[in-house]
Amino acid sequence: MLRRDAVERCLERICEAAFRLGERAAELVPNQPWGDIRGMGNRLRHAYDRINLDILWNTVQDRLPSLKADAEQALRNLSQC
Repeated sequence: MLRRDAVERCLERICEAAFRLGERAAELVPNQPWGDIRGMGNRLRHAYDRINLDILWNTVQDRLPSLKADAEQALRNLSQC
């Protein structure tokens, strides 16, 4: 249970960052599904009792690595400006 809570909390932070970046997120990292990311944040915050663990696990395994790589590239690009 602790591990699940930690994963959910970390995903909430990512989703909140996407929300705060607004349209800038799509400008910085255009190849990510920002609407879906923000939607997951809403679900984690407000429908936490109906979270599908398979979706959560698939997100961490399949989607998070590309988001991380794209975000790191965006940071490198920004640091070169």
